[in-house]
Amino acid sequence: MILDTLFRAARVETLCIDWLDDFTLLYHRSSGITHLLTAPAPEILVALGEAGMTLPALTERLFADFDMPDGDAGALSARLDELVAAGLVEAA
Repeated sequence: MILDTLFRAARVETLCIDWLDDFTLLYHRSSGITHLLTAPAPEILVALGEAGMTLPALTERLFADFDMPDGDAGALSARLDELVAAGLVEAA
């Protein structure tokens, strides 16, 4: 079940990150792919860190730490799925 799934960001040493105004340029050394991210993807990666967290914990953290408006858990889940597919987040 997705609510119990632990999500972890890619290890920091595998990423090269440059913040460009509203965009985040992220080079993933493991795959050799460069990603251009917009909110909330960078915020998700920062919040998850390598320790990881579940979807409910991530939702709470994002709303508290990044002053994000109350949102749809389904939309956040969809963003997580995209980051997993891109290899930037691991679901365990």
